[in-house]
Amino acid sequence: MPVHRFAEMTWEEVRDADLGRAVAILPVGAVEAHGPHLPLGTDVVIAEGMARSCGHALSDAGRTAFILPPMWYTAAAFARAFPGTVSVAPDTVRATVTQIAEALGAQEIGILAIANAHLDPVHLASLQEAAGVAAPPSSARIVFLDLTRRHVAERLTDEFRTGACHAGRFEGSIVLAEAPEQVRSGIAAKLEPVPASLSDAIREGKRSFEEAGGERAYFGWPADATAEEGRASVETLGSLLAALVLEAEE
Repeated sequence: MPVHRFAEMTWEEVRDADLGRAVAILPVGAVEAHGPHLPLGTDVVIAEGMARSCGHALSDAGRTAFILPPMWYTAAAFARAFPGTVSVAPDTVRATVTQIAEALGAQEIGILAIANAHLDPVHLASLQEAAGVAAPPSSARIVFLDLTRRHVAERLTDEFRTGACHAGRFEGSIVLAEAPEQVRSGIAAKLEPVPASLSDAIREGKRSFEEAGGERAYFGWPADATAEEGRASVETLGSLLAALVLEAEE
């Protein structure tokens, strides 16, 4: 079965699709600083790759997979001091996701899968709340894969598991695989590692990239990024989300 890009379909094509086992996949990211070498839209590049990979896995499993237009704007408090970052209130994020689920459910699409690539703690809390709220019976069920959960992180790269993974090797590799023209490769090659763990910083109560040690809005090992690693990470992210969707159907 093909993977459908929702915004490119007509309303009649949506009406006539097999909606009985349909899953809508929402790529979610942020417009925020990702070092001097990656674009502001890095999270959405990653989320769209994840959504596409998930869509193919679900299609292979006999589901109708729709990839929704991405959700670009969300809470991005950690990067708020850097030019280019656009942050919105957490309540806006939660309400938007909830209302998308309700609109899809009214069309008999049963599951909304969140392909999320933005790890700001306030943003994650908003998605967790949206997924956990008692939705009306007519609403699509929200399935959210939290990449910060230990059992999920263990399936990802060594750098990701360190917590030093904002605009570093993990994210840079995926952008190299998905949108290489957007990477400032000459700059990336000269960047020194910033091994400070954002995960540790969050637990310690730090509230910005600067406080966490990322004065140029990156963490990790950006010079080591490869497209090969990025392609593998996209496949892993998609398979993890697809597995969660199939589990939710049981």
